Amino acid sequence: MRDENDPELNGKYLGTITADFIKVCDTLKEAAYQVKSRKFSDYPIFPISKVPQPIGQLLLDRKNVQTDWNYYITYLDEFVQRKLIEEEAVERFQQTYKDPDEFCCLFVVDETFTNFLFIPYPND
Repeated sequence: MRDENDPELNGKYLGTITADFIKVCDTLKEAAYQVKSRKFSDYPIFPISKVPQPIGQLLLDRKNVQTDWNYYITYLDEFVQRKLIEEEAVERFQQTYKDPDEFCCLFVVDETFTNFLFIPYPND
């Protein structure tokens, strides 16, 4: 897992992710709340990609919401099942994971780059 302030992320991706996030943050926050309140997981994760990818279920299609990224929804268990996070690393991930009421956990998936990113939800 890389640091969320990764220079590659900042340079190439952060602008489009931030612009998109403003449009979709309320939907993502509500979805994270539903995942937690229905006891699916305390660790909702939103994979984002520009092309279809297999992790999670499609939540927001970029063509429908006019964003650069597609937004999927899943949680920690799928990452463990797919061995994207090894069993030994689960505890470290849980310690790194930020409060889902305040931060959105994105998993950026691009051709040459994958990374977790925590973005704070705007204050109401």
